[in-house]
Amino acid sequence: MKNASGGAYTTVSPSKTSDAVLERLTRLHPKVIDLSLGRVERLLTRLDHPEQRLAPVVHVAGTNGKGSLLAFLRAMLEAAGRRVQAYTSPHLVRFHERIRLADGLIDEAALIALLERCEEANGPEPITFFEVTTAAAFLAFAEDALGERGADILLLETGLGGRLDATNVIARPALTAITPIGLDHQQFLGDTLAAIAGEKAGILKPGVTCVVGPQEAEALAVIEERAARVGADLHVHGRDWRFTPEGDGFRFEDTDGVRSFPAPALRGPHQMANAALAVACASKLSGFGLNDKAVARGVAAASWPGRLQRLTEGPLAALLPPGWELWLDGGHNPAAGAALAEALADWRDRPLHLVYGMLNTKGADGFLAPLAPLAKDLKAVTIPGEAASLSAEAAAEHAAEAGFAAAPAGSVAAALSAIVGHADQPARILICGSLYLAGQVLADNR
Repeated sequence: MKNASGGAYTTVSPSKTSDAVLERLTRLHPKVIDLSLGRVERLLTRLDHPEQRLAPVVHVAGTNGKGSLLAFLRAMLEAAGRRVQAYTSPHLVRFHERIRLADGLIDEAALIALLERCEEANGPEPITFFEVTTAAAFLAFAEDALGERGADILLLETGLGGRLDATNVIARPALTAITPIGLDHQQFLGDTLAAIAGEKAGILKPGVTCVVGPQEAEALAVIEERAARVGADLHVHGRDWRFTPEGDGFRFEDTDGVRSFPAPALRGPHQMANAALAVACASKLSGFGLNDKAVARGVAAASWPGRLQRLTEGPLAALLPPGWELWLDGGHNPAAGAALAEALADWRDRPLHLVYGMLNTKGADGFLAPLAPLAKDLKAVTIPGEAASLSAEAAAEHAAEAGFAAAPAGSVAAALSAIVGHADQPARILICGSLYLAGQVLADNR
């Protein structure tokens, strides 16, 4: 990657790492989350507004499925020969995963240089970690778009909410989309579905189409009211487009007619809904070559780690005897628990054991309740390195209250060994409850 003046970023000193810079940036604000646009707008002004020099943007908000939607869209656009950037959060293993440039993840030298530019421009003024790193991402995307090969489109995921999210500084995106909305982050977004929907709908912009995924009536009413107020067009599931399972794939219908698409590459019935929402978005993205062939190829090729992912190699997988299966999922709220339970309902050919960890800011009971009838037992773990993690003991108590035969374990590896040691037949083990836990598992499993 080249810098703003066209020269290449210099080689990084072995003593300087992006982790060190990122750690410094966490000290600029006492709160991890403090929703506001003022601080990021101030920094972007000092950086000469990189958010105004981006490729066309697709801006996505919602509670569940945002990352999967972006994965399907990216696969579709790349199948159409487009050069795609993507901004997602949180990362699973390395921060670099958040900033995908047209040629791949941002490299270490470029990331350090951009973070330090933002750090210098911001000075000692308060700014949250997500805000300053989002500014760095906008710099990366703007300069990548101006490079020799450029970028055709940027897929931009909100971090939290929408209205006051640091990504919500794009005046006129090419498209917006809202995935299904549920209860999550109530301490920041409100304790009702309507309040949360109001925050998510804050990404709607005048004259810009918003593709709306399946919603509860209460949430949809709020989205429709916001759209009418700002003058945004809506393309709504159930009214303007719909999908139904068909064989291994699905049938999609909108005003352009009826088309059939293959089984989504990502597993679980909820991923069919995410893939269909991506098809609906593709139908509203003109000028990118998204014909039915490219869209179908994207549906069948999308990849998104930590979403009902089977682990077949690595140190953790090696702890299981032949015939066992190890799975990983990062879902963490009540809607994710319900979607996961639907996906697991067909896993009846062998026992299912859970390894579970969750942050203390999440709705543990709502996530666990749909899973309790499906699993034989549960081992609870503390998420390593996460100050906000429930302790293994507290997580086990939540699981017992939800109906599990639950016990704490000292680590994921210890949990796997305990499950195998007490089993009398091959089984499946699912590690779940948090994207942060999923990231730690992927790192440990190398």
